[in-house]
Amino acid sequence: MSETKAPSQEYEYLPAALPNTDYPLIDNDPHFKRVIQYARPKDYWQGLGVFAIGPALMGAWERFAPSYSGKGGFASVMRLNFVISAGGGFLYFYSNSINRFYGATENQREREMDMREMVDKVKKGEPLYGKSSLSPYLQGVASRNSRYSGVFLHVIPWFNFVNHNQHGVDTAKYYRAAERELAAEDEAKGSSS
Repeated sequence: MSETKAPSQEYEYLPAALPNTDYPLIDNDPHFKRVIQYARPKDYWQGLGVFAIGPALMGAWERFAPSYSGKGGFASVMRLNFVISAGGGFLYFYSNSINRFYGATENQREREMDMREMVDKVKKGEPLYGKSSLSPYLQGVASRNSRYSGVFLHVIPWFNFVNHNQHGVDTAKYYRAAERELAAEDEAKGSSS
């Protein structure tokens, strides 16, 4: 009788898919805090504008076609409208900011901020994407669940709250930039002595 081999337990590594965009990818799964920190003032104003549309329209409709809902009827509808509009404004703000991480929109400012932040972390000897108390397996699960989740934000608001090292970019660029800066600093110290 011939022996049959068990199927191999080796799996082929499939790198993260890269979108075809006009601008470079900064991070395909940015942490929630980074998306908020890197937002532009324009994002805040646009989010506030989207938020203001809901209550303004509801107030205008009530003025031109009153509901005659009695005491407190309109107030409860306005409170619900306020909450829904606030959520919509936040998602619009967040979407604008996260799309720059994906390279979907112009992101020169964010690339410079990212390079500065990561080079400073390399110089300090800190982990690039923060420390995590999760096991590497669970970090991978979290990464796979939230990678490019900002693209589908309008359907399922899903954010990355986990620090992990799977962000779809070559981190060697940060180390090379840090080496160049440290060499320049050493050279400047040497020439001043």
